[in-house]
Amino acid sequence: MAAVRDSESQLDTLARVIRACVDVLPVDGASISVMSGPRERETLYASDEIAAKIEDVQFNLGEGPCFEAFSTRRPVLVPDLPQASALEWPVFAAAIAALPIGAIFAFPLQAGAIGIGAVDLYRRRPGWLSGDELAVALEVVDLVTAVLLGLLLGEDGDGLQDVLSPGREQVHQATGMLIAALEISAEEALARLRGYAFVTDRSLDEVAKDVVSRKLSPLELGR
Repeated sequence: MAAVRDSESQLDTLARVIRACVDVLPVDGASISVMSGPRERETLYASDEIAAKIEDVQFNLGEGPCFEAFSTRRPVLVPDLPQASALEWPVFAAAIAALPIGAIFAFPLQAGAIGIGAVDLYRRRPGWLSGDELAVALEVVDLVTAVLLGLLLGEDGDGLQDVLSPGREQVHQATGMLIAALEISAEEALARLRGYAFVTDRSLDEVAKDVVSRKLSPLELGR
């Protein structure tokens, strides 16, 4: 329990840092996600419902500025999201078209060559961040990275795992059930889960939970 309390305390620190970032910079919201690939991602903090929705849509679809920042290990700065996302992430663009998002700035969280996740900042109106504002954002990213490393490298090695939601584990379980039932690859199984979540306007976690609880048959996703 002490490890859990310590982990929660560090997550509170992350939340305070991100809220301060939103207060200081000309952005309207922010989020922190940890990931190890397109199938392994968890949102640790989102400042508001729109920030949370941005993260959910990206994970459901497996595309977007957060994933690009993580995979390329470079900041992805999108000052005019409606125009850029339609070209680079068309499905993501369609999914967030109704949300008041004008710009997104995604920054990778990494320690050397090790990718940890990403920080996403969004603003309602299009526009760039200035050089000084980007410098502040990068300082925030460095601080978030340091806190996350403390969680990842805790005494028992499970500091971060203690506070992660069970939803992602259910995604893994549901993926395995589709692999067994439909005799498909892990990539195809995840794609079918994401596709079903998209067309039914539900989160990937919700669909995975229904598959694991057998409320939703894998065969229904195989059609």
